Parts: sequence; C-alpha cells; structure tokens
Amino acid sequence: MAESSSNGDKRSLRGAFITFEGIDGCGKTTQAKLLAEKLRAAGHVVVETREPGGTSVGMGLREVLLDPANKALTPECELLLFLADRVQHLGELIVPALERGDTVICDRFHDSTVAFQRYGRGLDFSAVDSVVRASIEPSTPHLTCWLDAEPDLAWERIRRRLREAGGGNGDSQATGTRLENEASNFHLRVRDGYEKLYGAFPQRIVRVDAAGGIDEIAGEIWKIVSDRFDVL
Repeated sequence: MAESSSNGDKRSLRGAFITFEGIDGCGKTTQAKLLAEKLRAAGHVVVETREPGGTSVGMGLREVLLDPANKALTPECELLLFLADRVQHLGELIVPALERGDTVICDRFHDSTVAFQRYGRGLDFSAVDSVVRASIEPSTPHLTCWLDAEPDLAWERIRRRLREAGGGNGDSQATGTRLENEASNFHLRVRDGYEKLYGAFPQRIVRVDAAGGIDEIAGEIWKIVSDRFDVL
C-alpha cells in the first residue's frame, strides 16, 4: 500500500499503483504516458508498464492475444492467457517495483479482463476465482482512471491511427488488433462492464470523459492524482 503523507490525508506516491482503463481507442495509453512524464518531472520514480506485454514472457502472450489472425482463439483460452500474463507481470515487475517504493503506472490491469472477458464475452469466472483472489486481488490498484469513450468515437480514433500507420494515403494495409476488430455490440458490452465496475468501486475508479482534447483530459487526470497523492 502507498505510505501515508504528512500533507493532509493524501497518500505518498511511494509504492502507489495507478492504472488506466477503457475501451480500445479511448486514449488511455497516451494519458498514462503523459502522467508518467509529469510525475518524473516532479521528481518521482515511475515505472511505466502495460498489459498484456509488460514482461518478455508477456510480449509473447500479447502477440498471440492481439494478432487478428488468431480468430480460432476460444474465449476461455483468451481469459487464461490474460491471467497468465498478469500473474507473471505482477511477480516479475509490478510487485518488486511497488516494494521498492516506485510509483507504477499501468496501461490496463484486471479491470480490463473483467470488462472484456466477463462482460464482453459473457464468461463465468468461477473457475479462476482462486487465482484471482490469491495472485491478483492483493495488488489491487490505489487509483484507476477510467477513460469513458463512446464506441463510435473510439473506433474513429483507431481508424485514424491505422491510416497514419499506413502513411495517411488511405491505402493502409494495417489492421486493428483481434479485440479492436470485434463487432460494435461487443464494445458496448465492454463499456457497460466498465460502468458496472465504476459503480462497484467508486473509491478506486474515477471516470474521466474521454471526448475532450488530449491536454484537457491530461489536466483533469493531473487534478485527480494531485487530490489523492502528495505529488509535490
């Protein structure tokens, strides 16, 4: 847990775990990076990471999970691979960093699995509850920034990224990830899953309107973090 601070009731950033969540295309990756840069500029030691793929083992799992060619991957296998990535990520990188007193900023964590696999896929998690309780719940984030975006807006951002990856000439051969390419009703279910998580954990999860500009959203996130942690 993050240490207490003498600055009112704010937590110290030492050992703080902050995650960013949302549907694909919401802008969370950009905002996680901007927050990490600002905290480093303020003198904090920050570890930036992501899921899947925060470790060398996880990079291999990321390729399998996100490759659009892997259409035969079953929902159950998908769930187990995400959990395997997370357990490795925690043991190899996140927990040691938190124990050193570093601030960890993670682009996606367990809320993603709940939103995408439980709500998006409709999976029953009872078979993996023991793994979640023993290996994941002890490292629950101190703060989660949920960037809430309408699926149409998020998909337009994804299309723009793909066009830029193809040189902006409209003939890009780039494709979205396996999850980005899911039908719109899947992403609506995922967003609904985040809404339910937000309702269940209001002290941890903060909703951020992802429709604004990058700087506007970054300013709102900085205020959220500054209100909760001793950043100066």
